Amino acid sequence: MEDPYDLERFVTAQNAGGTYGHALAELKAGMKRSHWMWFVFPQLAGLGRSETARRYAITSLDEARAYYRHGVLGPRLVEAAAAVAAVQGRSAVHIFGDIDARKLHSSMTLFLAAAPGESVFRDVLDRYFGGVPDPATGQLLAGQPAGPEAAGGLEPGPGPGPGPGPG
Repeated sequence: MEDPYDLERFVTAQNAGGTYGHALAELKAGMKRSHWMWFVFPQLAGLGRSETARRYAITSLDEARAYYRHGVLGPRLVEAAAAVAAVQGRSAVHIFGDIDARKLHSSMTLFLAAAPGESVFRDVLDRYFGGVPDPATGQLLAGQPAGPEAAGGLEPGPGPGPGPGPG
């Protein structure tokens, strides 16, 4: 099967040493403790500065759609987002730390735009970010061609909450 976006890089990273399973367990426990954010909740290119952030950056809305539709990555993304949405009594900063909470905000904004019918991304934005999409991600997305499926994803306007952070 053709992989024009090299999505296999995400599968390889998630599978290495059982990383995805560990990440999911950390999310269900309400405390991220290890390093997997870049390839479980990827961000749009242009937000992260580290080499790892650049390697796992999503380059376009079309790539985000392909990630969501991927037979392994899409279900894992939804499962991980649902685990985050289910955490009770903790903020995104308490679960992830400040920088990774910003990455989560960015990632959920990106995937809501890519898959507006998938409610879990909106659920995470509602629960942790006051329902407001990440403004920096929204600005980057606004500079891209919308594509046939983009309608209904993001709502315009800046809002409260942390934006994407470094790397």
